[in-house]
Amino acid sequence: MDLAAAAELVADGSHVAIGGCLYSRTPWAMLTELLRAGRKDLTLSRSLMCYESELFLVRGAATKLVSSWVGIGLPWGTPKVFRRYVEQGLATYEEWSHLSLGLRYTAGAMGVPFLPTRSLLGSDLLGLAGAKEMDDPFTGERVCLVPALQPDVALVHAHRADRRGNVQIEGAPYMDRELAGAARTVIVTAEEIVSTKEIQRTADRTLIPHFQVAAVVEVPFGSFPHECYGRYEAWFEHFDRYAGLVADGSDEGVERYLEEFVDGPGSFAAFLDLVGRERLAEQRRRALELVG
Repeated sequence: MDLAAAAELVADGSHVAIGGCLYSRTPWAMLTELLRAGRKDLTLSRSLMCYESELFLVRGAATKLVSSWVGIGLPWGTPKVFRRYVEQGLATYEEWSHLSLGLRYTAGAMGVPFLPTRSLLGSDLLGLAGAKEMDDPFTGERVCLVPALQPDVALVHAHRADRRGNVQIEGAPYMDRELAGAARTVIVTAEEIVSTKEIQRTADRTLIPHFQVAAVVEVPFGSFPHECYGRYEAWFEHFDRYAGLVADGSDEGVERYLEEFVDGPGSFAAFLDLVGRERLAEQRRRALELVG
């Protein structure tokens, strides 16, 4: 299956959970394919959301975000486009703590209606996010209940998978196991497709089993310009370029980025060609240097 065929599994109006975290193992190839496919009115959820949020908002591909953080990171400051969309009522932002959002995915994967936590207690988020308080029936102490979250679709980028859909991830798994278990449809992009025998030789590394996966697409550098642990580092200079384009918080900067790096190339493969082999090789070298 290719990216275009996988994108057909995502309907307008779907709730799409995004794997990885911030700029680590983001399913970038799949996300940009959804933008090119013209998807509309999606809800996006993610533990920590990077600037893909602003691309989807400006394009009209998403109208609601669910997360504990939105932005590239502290060096790049407040995401001004996102802030304007929320403040002006152009989009809805549902904020949870990092832990409570993970518990929502976990409850969805377990098939239970909610899970208890002490997260959110005493915070403004408790009344905003839709959680509930109750007395613990065993101790009488106050606890918070967070509702299960079962997305329509989960997008995960992994290091390797076989054609059946057994998925292996190196480094931090983030919330990928939980959101894959919770979602009705799971789409995986992988750095490489390997044989099932290879997966069986290292079965302990399999994070997502085949029976949860609807589609697997082989996409080397499928998280770039974000990082994939041990394979390539994030391209921070590219983030600088994006931040410069959107410094005034207007749609125009986002549209310029989309034209140059998403719509203009026309495919993820063409985007990588635009980036060039030398840059990809340098990002791979940096990753290998870090992991030894």
